[in-house]
Amino acid sequence: MATQTFDLKGLKCPQPTLRLTVLFLKAVPGDIFEVVADCTSFEKDVRAWCAQMKKPLLWIKDEGANVKRCQIQM
Repeated sequence: MATQTFDLKGLKCPQPTLRLTVLFLKAVPGDIFEVVADCTSFEKDVRAWCAQMKKPLLWIKDEGANVKRCQIQM
């Protein structure tokens, strides 16, 4: 199990979750994805993505300046 960090800042909806889907297809089960994004709807979108993909959202935090960081277990 590896932790991989992805900086998706600068991408606007729906690009962060689309990029996450592409990365997910290459993931090994159990991997942890740490994702950083500044899209205004990222928190809502990543919660919906995790529910749809049945992947646990381990945590999400606000880093200020509209930047959110989260970890997802693949």
